Amino acid sequence: MISELKAGQLTQACTAQELKAAESAGGSPATPAAPVIGQPRAREALRLGLGIDAEGFNTFVTGIPGTGRLTAVKGYLEELARAAPSPPDWCYVYNFQEASQPRALSLPAGRACQLKEEMKRLVGEAMQALVRAFESEEYASRRRRIAEHLEQQQALLTSAINEKAARESLLIKQTPWEVFSVPLRSGEPMTDDQFNALPVAEQHRIQEAQSRLAGDITEVLQQTRRLEKEARQQVEQLEQDVARLVIGDLVSDIRDLFKDLAQVVAYLDSVQQDIIGHLPEFLVSQKPEPGTPVPAHADFLKRYDINILVDQAGQQGAPVIIERNPTYNNLIGCTEKESVLGNLVTDFTMIRAGSLHRANGGFLVIRAEELFRTFYSWEALKRALRNREVTLEDLADQLGYLSIKTLRPEPVPLQVKVILVGAPTYYYLLYQFDADFRELFKIRADFDTEMERTPQYTAQYLDLVERICQREGLPVPDPGARALLVEYGSRLAGDQQKLSTRFGELADILREAGHYARSRQAAFLGPEPIRQAIDQKQYRSSLVQEKILDLIRQQQLLVETTGRRTGQVNGLSVIELGDLSFGRPTRITCTVSPGRGGIIAIEREAELSGPLHTKGVLILAGYLSGQFAQEKPLSLTARITFEQNYSPVDGDSASSTELYALLSSLSGLPLRQDIAVTGSVNQQGQVQAVGGINEKIEGYFELCRLQGLTGDQGVLVPGANLRNLMLKEPVLEAVEKGQFHIWAADRVEEGIELLSGRQAGSPREEGTVFGLVQARLAQFAEALRDVRPGESPDGSGAATQQPAPLAAANPAPEAGGPAGTAA
Repeated sequence: MISELKAGQLTQACTAQELKAAESAGGSPATPAAPVIGQPRAREALRLGLGIDAEGFNTFVTGIPGTGRLTAVKGYLEELARAAPSPPDWCYVYNFQEASQPRALSLPAGRACQLKEEMKRLVGEAMQALVRAFESEEYASRRRRIAEHLEQQQALLTSAINEKAARESLLIKQTPWEVFSVPLRSGEPMTDDQFNALPVAEQHRIQEAQSRLAGDITEVLQQTRRLEKEARQQVEQLEQDVARLVIGDLVSDIRDLFKDLAQVVAYLDSVQQDIIGHLPEFLVSQKPEPGTPVPAHADFLKRYDINILVDQAGQQGAPVIIERNPTYNNLIGCTEKESVLGNLVTDFTMIRAGSLHRANGGFLVIRAEELFRTFYSWEALKRALRNREVTLEDLADQLGYLSIKTLRPEPVPLQVKVILVGAPTYYYLLYQFDADFRELFKIRADFDTEMERTPQYTAQYLDLVERICQREGLPVPDPGARALLVEYGSRLAGDQQKLSTRFGELADILREAGHYARSRQAAFLGPEPIRQAIDQKQYRSSLVQEKILDLIRQQQLLVETTGRRTGQVNGLSVIELGDLSFGRPTRITCTVSPGRGGIIAIEREAELSGPLHTKGVLILAGYLSGQFAQEKPLSLTARITFEQNYSPVDGDSASSTELYALLSSLSGLPLRQDIAVTGSVNQQGQVQAVGGINEKIEGYFELCRLQGLTGDQGVLVPGANLRNLMLKEPVLEAVEKGQFHIWAADRVEEGIELLSGRQAGSPREEGTVFGLVQARLAQFAEALRDVRPGESPDGSGAATQQPAPLAAANPAPEAGGPAGTAA
């Protein structure tokens, strides 16, 4: 039985009792799950994914934008992170064995800076101490003794060889290039002429003596070189002993500070050995001569620097990093380069951390949309999670485009929980086509767009309102404003028993209402600023809606709101344009004639019909066949269209309206034009729920108010949509005063009785709607009985039109796009 709805059924007002119940339910202590409001499924998924310390249990958070996904996840993670231990510092140091492979050191939080300062102090003090040591009298004295000992040994060798030469009447002479002997006569060196004047036998004797002496000279020279080498070694050993004594004491002080860290102790030992092994470079790099060119090793001391990659000194608990620009370098890190004389150079001090380094030991949150928009970031993230380490490589090397000699830093072990936040589409595509994704992101946290309107969730909803006002410095809402905000949440959800979780829109309304309240210098946020913010939001975007209503008022778009017409019904569609969604009344007409064409959707023939609308039209044929074609086949051609609609039509929410127009044409009964209709229908004649019910009702109400309310106008809606009604105050007031009516129908029979004023009856009952339809169909069958296939009933020979393939919609909210219409 059709029923007319009362004003109290058209919304779910938030009463003082509901607010009181919410206040009673809102006194629970804060928990880590508190930031995740009205999302029990997502909260449990987050708890599981973040609680399991095993490979692959990272989390993908799905949901539409505006549901507070990122804010809720951030708040949840920050609560968990406070109780977690602080991760270690990470730094890179010079590798004294292989300079191109810097070493990664891990230190407890805050101690990397301490090591850097100690190394800086070590280098400064070592230089000063070494200069003092090498300029000391003791060092000079020990070095002189080595030199004197060398001179003595060399003098003994020289004296011995000279004595031997004298016995052979030879004199040893030395030039910068060679050492040789010269024969003597009367104590004076012979000239060439004197030597040639000697008898041949004497010449041979002297030459043999020179040959024997040459061997002795060679041996003396070898002994001299050995002595010089030993002296140099003694000097080097002396320098190392002095340096070891000086450096050892300085390094020992630092070693004591880090004796609990084996890696650091090993590094300090390497530093000590490197300074001792590179004393000339170490000292020259500290004292370049004024006015002289900078030597090639002027940056030698950079090798003793500490490159702090991640400093956790001020970190309380585990880090929570939100990477808003996840490029490859921002995610993995990079090695910077600088130009020197036209060449790009780098060293370990130019290694920079990525967000994976900063989040190591904690949590990393990334928007999926941003991650997949940047080149190679997704592959790099998967590799890091799969290998459980961050390997810092240039992108060109990764892709194999360019192979150059550069740094190969030691990988940093990775222990991080990654949370991707994105639309469900990304999750489905990745799960289907990326096997690595299924192994690395085993947890899905799905954020719903609505939550139950229970005292507990209402309390959380209002608590969020309070937090937004406190954070934004807005006036505190009073009970009237709180009640209105609860009703607005149900309006956004499109359900009397639910609240919307699109908290972004709620926050925008609060900010705008706060602006209006401040302009009035109000101490509290009352319902009027809230109502003004909601109305103004609608007004700013409703220009297109007003233009359409104006065209109807000018009768350029023909929509009647009074009288009766045969084969004509006012249907309701929804148009979505960005942030605006509004109902548009549309005249739906139907004409019938004898024929074999069946039901023809003109929109389908004009290629303006979407598959969902076309399915609804096919369902009409199924309904007619079930009701009126049990004894003989249907013999009609019916054409149905949305009048003056030139944009695409989709959705099946007008299928009941089309059926009423069809029944009116077949029965010849005129239908009320002051009632607009919406609702989907199935083949059994049941009226099904549709989307956008509030916008459809309010759209027709605005048209009736524009043309003048008569007291008879109203809307026929599916009974299944009763819980979705959250209508605005003007509509409620008109219903309360009897100026506007809303009926709910569960079956087609109920709807056609209201529209036609005639009992639906059955096909066998004469005078009823269905009886008249059956009689008209019988007339059509009789008219076609003697018509051959391919001829029209009037004998013109024109072939009847065959129905084209058709399709349709479900009762979800429908839209036809910026230029489209949702039926």
